[in-house]
Amino acid sequence: MPKPSMRRLRLVGPALEAGEAEGGPMRIAFATQDLRTMDAHFAGARNLAIYDVTADESRFLEAVRFDEASNEDGVHADPDEDRITPRVDALEGCALLFVLAIGGPAAAKVVNHRIHPVKLPQPEPIDQVLARVQTMLRTAPPPWLRKAMGHNGAKSLDFLDDEVEERA
Repeated sequence: MPKPSMRRLRLVGPALEAGEAEGGPMRIAFATQDLRTMDAHFAGARNLAIYDVTADESRFLEAVRFDEASNEDGVHADPDEDRITPRVDALEGCALLFVLAIGGPAAAKVVNHRIHPVKLPQPEPIDQVLARVQTMLRTAPPPWLRKAMGHNGAKSLDFLDDEVEERA
C-alpha cells in the first residue's frame, strides 16, 4: 500500500513564553484549504495549519499539506487507502483540532491521541478562532478547554509546595 504524500513547512523562530497559569503554549490545529480559514472537513482538508497559543499571543508554527484528500462525496476511499492516520500523526503535540466536520472513526483516532476535536458550524477566519480561544484562556476556560490544556504535558505541582509549607 503506497503511503499518502504530505509536505511540511515549519517556521523557525523563538518559542512563545509560557503564561503564568499555563504549563506552556497550547498547540492548536485547523483543517483548512487556504491556510487562512478554518473551512474543511478533517479528511477533506488539503492542509492543517498548526499554531502555538498562549493567553496573550499566537504563533504560526507549521503547515502540513496532503496530496490526498476526500472530495466529500460520501463515497468511501479504497479500503487499502488510509487518509486518516497520516493526518492524525501530523497532529502530534496538538491539544485542539478545529474542523467543519469529522467522521466518527476519525474522531475516535484523534481523541485516542489526546487531541480534542472542535466542530464549528461554518467556515471562519483562523485569526478569529485564535482570538476566541485566547479570550477563553484569559478568562474562565470551559471544561473542554481546561481538559485540553492539561494535555500539553506540563502539569503544575504548586500544590506540593503548599502541602510542604503546611507541614512545616
